[in-house]
Amino acid sequence: MTVLDIPTPVGPARVHLTGSRRARGVLVLGHGAGPSIDTVDLTATRQALAADGWAVALVEQPWLVAGRRIAARPPVLDAAWVAVVAALRGRGAALARVPGPLLVAGRSAGARVACRTAVAVSADAVLALSFPLHPPGRPGTSRADELLAPVKAGLPVGVVQGLRDPFGTPAELAAYLPRVVPVPGTHTIPVRAADAVATAVRQFARDLRE
Repeated sequence: MTVLDIPTPVGPARVHLTGSRRARGVLVLGHGAGPSIDTVDLTATRQALAADGWAVALVEQPWLVAGRRIAARPPVLDAAWVAVVAALRGRGAALARVPGPLLVAGRSAGARVACRTAVAVSADAVLALSFPLHPPGRPGTSRADELLAPVKAGLPVGVVQGLRDPFGTPAELAAYLPRVVPVPGTHTIPVRAADAVATAVRQFARDLRE
């Protein structure tokens, strides 16, 4: 694994990069609003696609690199993410010549970022882990517009969601998307669900290659 510090308009981000220029494709993966890049679903996703031959870039947002415990506002998150993807894929960059699709993904708040910016970064598909469709107990406050933004642009979108997620169950999300895979857990995915997450992610990525 290579660790890269990448400047962005809102401060330096950090990328944990696995893979090579002979990879099948590129996965750029973002964390949620919690101060961790080691959640079960992030780890399972990173390991599954790296094992399948993808180049995987796990991104630490600038607020986390700076040691803060509260996530930045959505426009700030989006600005940093777009800058990181551009730096990774730009001329002469580490992942510039990797063939195959660019898959952007994230967990929770990171999934929202991936959806909102998919078109801006020229992604080929979006993978959302634990997408927060609405605040707990407030289904009328929907973020479906964010979830559907890449769909409206013609991009495949897949979701891996905990069966009892108070931010939106798989059934709620399936009202908007055909590809929603339920796994055990709530908004926090337990260790026992790691294999289920890996299987779902691996299948979604393989379908992009067909």
